[in-house]
Amino acid sequence: MSPSPCGFLVGRRTYEIFAAHWPNAGEEEQALTEPMNRLPKYVASTTLSEPLAWQNATLLPGNVAEAVAALKQDDGGDLRVIGSSQLAQTLIEHDLVDEFRLMIDPLVLGAGKRLFAGDGRLRMLRLVETEMTSTGAILATYARADGT
Repeated sequence: MSPSPCGFLVGRRTYEIFAAHWPNAGEEEQALTEPMNRLPKYVASTTLSEPLAWQNATLLPGNVAEAVAALKQDDGGDLRVIGSSQLAQTLIEHDLVDEFRLMIDPLVLGAGKRLFAGDGRLRMLRLVETEMTSTGAILATYARADGT
């Protein structure tokens, strides 16, 4: 199993939703509330400005891909993207994703957001771990097959 995150990367919309919820979350959510509030959050946005209201949240400066590449150079541990499909696509496009954690739910919506761009580029992955939840969802972790 992958190590716990040392921080989160989020886009503006996800930041706004989370910043409104997690600082005021109830007791039943404390297992998630504590790390969400304590750990650093790096926010990709061209419309928000510092200071950000949610504790430990920082606006990524300048070019998102360059800012995330710089964060990856710091020896701070794993950064996780939550939600933020546009941010995830940008990171994939710039080869900044080392691991994908996908939840496959037993339902069909018929529509949704694309995670992978339609650029036709081959990205080889290897299955690292799977887990089945009590609801029948499959949690699948894939790493880049090229080892980088």
